[in-house]
Amino acid sequence: MPFGAELRADGATRFRLWAPAARRVDLELAATAGRADLPMTPLPDGWYETVAHDAGAGSRYAFRIDDGIVVPDPASRSNPDDVDAPSMVVDPEAFEWQDDAWRGRRWEEAVLYELHVGSFTPEGSFVGVQSRLGHLADLGVTAIELMPLGEFPGRRNWGYDGVLPFAPDAAYGTPDDLKRLVQSAHARGIMVLVDVVYNHFGPQGNYLAAYAPGFFTRDRATPWGDAIDFRGGDRRPVREFFVHNALYWLEEFHVDGLRLDAVHAIFDASSPDILEEIAAAVREGPGRTRHVHLVLENHRNAAHRLGHGATRYDAQWNDDEHHALHVLLTGETDGYYADYAAAPLAQLGRCLAEGFAYQGEPSPCEDGAARGEPSAHLPPRCFVPFLQNHDQIGNRAFGERIASLAEPGALRAATEILLLAPQPPLLFMGEEWGTRTPFPYFCDFSGALAQAVSEGRRREFARFERFRDPAARATIPDPCAESTFLAAKLDWSELAHVEHAAWLQLYRRLLHLRRERVVPLFGETAVAGSYMPIGDAGLDVRWQRNGAPAYSLRANLGSRPLGARVPPAKATIYASPGVQPDAATLPPWSVVWSLDRAAG
Repeated sequence: MPFGAELRADGATRFRLWAPAARRVDLELAATAGRADLPMTPLPDGWYETVAHDAGAGSRYAFRIDDGIVVPDPASRSNPDDVDAPSMVVDPEAFEWQDDAWRGRRWEEAVLYELHVGSFTPEGSFVGVQSRLGHLADLGVTAIELMPLGEFPGRRNWGYDGVLPFAPDAAYGTPDDLKRLVQSAHARGIMVLVDVVYNHFGPQGNYLAAYAPGFFTRDRATPWGDAIDFRGGDRRPVREFFVHNALYWLEEFHVDGLRLDAVHAIFDASSPDILEEIAAAVREGPGRTRHVHLVLENHRNAAHRLGHGATRYDAQWNDDEHHALHVLLTGETDGYYADYAAAPLAQLGRCLAEGFAYQGEPSPCEDGAARGEPSAHLPPRCFVPFLQNHDQIGNRAFGERIASLAEPGALRAATEILLLAPQPPLLFMGEEWGTRTPFPYFCDFSGALAQAVSEGRRREFARFERFRDPAARATIPDPCAESTFLAAKLDWSELAHVEHAAWLQLYRRLLHLRRERVVPLFGETAVAGSYMPIGDAGLDVRWQRNGAPAYSLRANLGSRPLGARVPPAKATIYASPGVQPDAATLPPWSVVWSLDRAAG
């Protein structure tokens, strides 16, 4: 990397910082006899560099700007004492990898499992996650997706407030702990994806504006602060910083893919833009020799970014499908769910058959502005559906799980759709045993920022009728309180309870069926989807595969029996308990998955 600390073959370490607004930069090294300061040589285009011969792996260092503030390395590989403390030199070649034969897995095989390292296990660490890989493998998970890892302020955070995007947060363990987790996952046939944030930096511990204000543009803003300035020219180091970050996770940690957070909050009119440049660098780099997967979160439903090609992404999280299902399961139509209040059944059908529900239609929640692009031409693998994820739980005032909001029968039917549809499903930690453990927003800010975040969290819910009363808003958990974080930790003892064991058995059965019967149907075969609502609660969806039998779904997503047309002779793949697949009536909240009889 052109940034940060690089160990050289001669035993010296090269330190480099892009600080175009600084007049002087000194390297501060922690030495046995105190502190050593080395002036850094100014180079063209705002760079500063020096070489130290007594700063090997484990050395602590920081940069002093203009004889004033002392800052950590923005490209630090490790910051053991949090975001305001010195960085640590890391030897990226020291870890002895034993996964040379691993080439990843095809995206069509993906069953994603999103988890937060700090609350997934009692240990709250990479080691803790590693200890539960057997559970995930037995469940049928083929990919874990780690919420953002970059160093954040304090001991607890969702990860989207990170400020040192190259440094795995020390609260979770060391860089080598993360490498051992990845290696162990590969040994069990499990891919590892990392969630990365390229649209903003967190509000505490970000010193870039003091010496490299070119990282940001005040022409645009995200909901979380100034937007990153990705323009070319003198901003080229900004683009390189994030391109190298993507390659860093894939190469130094052997991860199998990245999920790029909220790319609709990235503003870049360049050609190629930063998303295209990152994709091309990945495809031309680690993606040449193994399966590497790139996934977007994008409210704009920009279908042109998905599919095959050097600058395309494998898939996008499909909020549309979640929202339509959520309205059907709960009846909630507040906030963004208003866009799905009028026709959730048809929108669910469209998501299953064509990808997005909004493909250019006006969005009531956005004052009638058009949202999305046509997506029916894309294969099902380009869309990642889910019933839960960190956002859709944590965006709620109390972080309630869907298991606390929907009737068990309704939730079961939705799960039977999610796990047997052609699209690669995403689970959120604990979902597989029907946990009701909440996942509220939590952080560990200090001082005035902590108070502002706590007050702001409660204020944002004032527009909801339920929280118009200040006394009601005061019951919303304080994001900065440790108790809010502790409430989000999974309780693994729940697995011993009959109710939770039954959910786990269902998930295991469906994911086994998915692996054995569904995944083989959808490889490189072209697929044309179609859907038809039946009354107020029935849905037929069909995926016609070129030269092959069609795969189809019949569902009753209502509380009354549904009379539905009896389909032509089919081979049943799965039917909800108590359902006769060839009957003309479907019981409440039930599904039938089938394949044309011609399949044998």
